[in-house]
Amino acid sequence: MEGNLNALTTIFTEFYYWVTVVFMFLIHVGFCLYEVGSTRKKNHLHTLMKNVMVIPLVTVTFFFFGWWIYWAFPDFPFFGGLNLEAGAANTPWSETMATHLGDHITGVFWAAFLLFSWTAASIVSGAVIERIRSSAFWLHAVLIGSVFWIIDAAWGWHASGWMVRLLGYHDAYASGVIHAIAGGYALGVLIPLGPRIGKFAADGTPRDIPPTNPWMVSIGVFLIYTGFWGFYAACNVPIISAEGIGASGVDWVATNIYLGPTTLSAITFNFLMSLSGGLMATYIVSKGDPFWTLSGGLAGIIGASAGNDLYHPIQAMLIGAIVPVIAYKLHYWVERKFKVDDAVGAVAVHGYAGFMGVVIAGFVLWGAPSSPTEGFAAINPLGNFLGALIMFFGLGFLPAYLITSVQKKMGVLRVPEEVELEGLDFHENEIYEASIKEITDATKEHMNK
Repeated sequence: MEGNLNALTTIFTEFYYWVTVVFMFLIHVGFCLYEVGSTRKKNHLHTLMKNVMVIPLVTVTFFFFGWWIYWAFPDFPFFGGLNLEAGAANTPWSETMATHLGDHITGVFWAAFLLFSWTAASIVSGAVIERIRSSAFWLHAVLIGSVFWIIDAAWGWHASGWMVRLLGYHDAYASGVIHAIAGGYALGVLIPLGPRIGKFAADGTPRDIPPTNPWMVSIGVFLIYTGFWGFYAACNVPIISAEGIGASGVDWVATNIYLGPTTLSAITFNFLMSLSGGLMATYIVSKGDPFWTLSGGLAGIIGASAGNDLYHPIQAMLIGAIVPVIAYKLHYWVERKFKVDDAVGAVAVHGYAGFMGVVIAGFVLWGAPSSPTEGFAAINPLGNFLGALIMFFGLGFLPAYLITSVQKKMGVLRVPEEVELEGLDFHENEIYEASIKEITDATKEHMNK
């Protein structure tokens, strides 16, 4: 019986994560549609290819060193040093990082984290559309996708991470671990990058540059919702307990990323309630603006994600309503005050909402266990606030600002002004554009005969 149960556990866990990875792939599809639909027609291909190339660049670098970072860094930098033994078991040349018939879990678990990495890079991608060089962005995609977010995952999203153990940090579905850091990173890139030409009038008044294809944006956001639901499932660890209840003696259960008990039923309640809270509140505050209503639904989920394993559904709804309203107001205040051109509101929807979500969880869940492991600090406001600062500023904003400033000084950050005015598609896809012109000219010539 025990052997059969172990085999069933392995098969179920492998298939479970494989399915969540397929669902999460839709997040990237959604980001591609969302960003292309938000850009002007002269920049569509550039925006698409900038996002497409995230897939191979982040995948390869995550395979070579990103996965190692997660396992080697939970105690880094001040509390015990690197865990070289765990890191060694997850290097590219270790036997489980290959076609190893004795290991069914590593590949699908690795892929689940990889899809989180794509998401982090895509959040930055949307903020900087229509003026950044592809090569400059791709460097940032690798850094946020395979280095900085995975360091914060090791610190605050690992069952033995020092932030969980010592600060009582709790962020079950990555309000801070993915969204706050990526939003902070995007802000760090945007300040040196500067606004799009024409975004601000001579007196500093911001101009609205609306999406060119609202339908594409809408479909993209709905696909992100769908993939995000898969992400929630991937943040749970399925377990079959031989000490369960029922005539079979088997109890199907799950844990959160910290190995604390939760259920798929619980996160289904809270995912949909936080989404609904965000949609309703942002519809009201934006006076029915479709772009912000849809984005507000996403911000609602992100704002509640830190504690959605433990919140009551009504708490999830209220937090999901409050957070996007504040993020919406902050977006326009920062835009007016500091002349930051965040093309899709990524810093607000992900960064501000993620930061607030972590802080709110520290208060609402104050005193609850951060982990079932004995001796770990309980969830508390100070621990989560410090964690939010580390995510948004320490691992997000600061390194992005420094690296982007160097790129700017070297002249490799932004496309030339004439290229931006004419459109990035023409200059980065000259063969394609020439072919289109040739076909168009031939068609006109034929029609004139």
